[in-house]
Amino acid sequence: MEESKHVAVVDFGSQYTQLIVRRVRELGYFAKLYALEEFEEMGSPGAIVLSGGPKSTSEADAPDLDFAKLQAYGCPVLGVCYGMQLLNIKFGGTVKGSDRREYGPAALRPESCSGLYEGVSHESQVWMSHSDTVETLGKGAKVLASNQHGTPVSLKWEERFYGIQFHPEVTHSHEGLRILHNFLLTAEELQEFHIEDFKRAMVESIRETVGDKQVVCGVSGGVDSTVLAVLLHEAGVKMRAIFVDHGLLRKDEGEEVRSNFHRMGVEIETVECADRFLTALAGVEDPEKKREIIGGLFIDVFWDSVGNADLLAQGTLYPDVIESASNAKSKASKIKTHHNRVERILELQRQGKVLEPLAELFKDEVRELGLSLGIAKDIVGRHPFPGPGLAVRCPGAIEQKKLDIIRECDAIFIGKLKEHGWYDKVWQAYAALVPVKTVGVKGDERSYEWAISLRAVISEDAMTADWVELPYAILRETSHRILNDVAGINRVLYDVSTKPPASIEWE
Repeated sequence: MEESKHVAVVDFGSQYTQLIVRRVRELGYFAKLYALEEFEEMGSPGAIVLSGGPKSTSEADAPDLDFAKLQAYGCPVLGVCYGMQLLNIKFGGTVKGSDRREYGPAALRPESCSGLYEGVSHESQVWMSHSDTVETLGKGAKVLASNQHGTPVSLKWEERFYGIQFHPEVTHSHEGLRILHNFLLTAEELQEFHIEDFKRAMVESIRETVGDKQVVCGVSGGVDSTVLAVLLHEAGVKMRAIFVDHGLLRKDEGEEVRSNFHRMGVEIETVECADRFLTALAGVEDPEKKREIIGGLFIDVFWDSVGNADLLAQGTLYPDVIESASNAKSKASKIKTHHNRVERILELQRQGKVLEPLAELFKDEVRELGLSLGIAKDIVGRHPFPGPGLAVRCPGAIEQKKLDIIRECDAIFIGKLKEHGWYDKVWQAYAALVPVKTVGVKGDERSYEWAISLRAVISEDAMTADWVELPYAILRETSHRILNDVAGINRVLYDVSTKPPASIEWE
């Protein structure tokens, strides 16, 4: 989309940066993320947000930007966490470091419930993640809000420069969206964001990029690759959609995928290669190595099926790029390498042979796009399933017996969620094998078998997640079925970890 009067988000490396983009779009405005090196090439933004980041402003290699250029853009600027500290320094203030990091909830107490805090409570919970704090205020700084200790956590300089120490983009900041919206209201004629406009722009871009080239599109049955395949079909490009049955799928997944694509009128080709994947993964325990092997084998299978195609199309989303820290210009730390960001794919990307139309979207936006393409709600509403499949739900070395156990437990759990009307209330749910054997009693005899962990989370974009307080009846019935019907399991656990610090998947 045209880079004019949009909201430009400058990335200083926070794991939450892309959430700022997501929140702005949620508020109805078009936002785009820029690496720091792209700061002077952002077009004509209507507003600028400087993100948080892992660095301290006192470090020798701390990220910086041209303040004169920032002023020259002539639009409202909001500094978040690191961004606020940097702005305070640019206005002549100082920031002090600390060995103690403030991470978690804090109280926000606005000086006045107007302007940036219009409609915000006199005391509200916000989410902190920083070690540096403002020591002396920059020239002309006005304190807009403080925390429960009286420390300034929100500042304003001149008429259009704002700073907040907390992260308004995360749901833990209870009124963060309102605060962000109030900031955007200080801008003029911001470009609006509508998924239909985005769809038309993507279709035109795909046609222009692809031309008469041959595209191979890897489909897994998941929401992302399904929407991508239908989008390419809509664009009318030459495409071969390949479904790889790699032996790491859920129970009856292959048949369900083929049935869904038949319903959508998109032809797919199935490649059965479970032996190939499981042989390559035999004895491999390191999760990053697993992802590398799986990502590389996907390329081999695609290329073996269609020859050396001109373009490889992937359903890569914003969180995949951020968590993998695969953008060479990114300041973010790597959390894990997604299978679609392994080195072989990045090399193809450098050669201009990778097509990723969804890479600026989040999961819920992709679902909205899918509905606009006419995809049935039950298909776009499927729970996310990782590209590496059950490999990341089987910690340690992968064995066929372990995979069979996970499939059966997962099918029982998902079945119970659907039976009780909870499937659509949960963002993602699954069973994972705990690589520990425990002592139990079965049929009056000692058993020494595996434990299985059930996980159900709610999330908006996979960057943060909370565990679901499922009714005890579901957990009890699921546990009873698993312990009675699945050989090799004598203990059922329920995962009550949030993200962060845990990830949604086990690996």
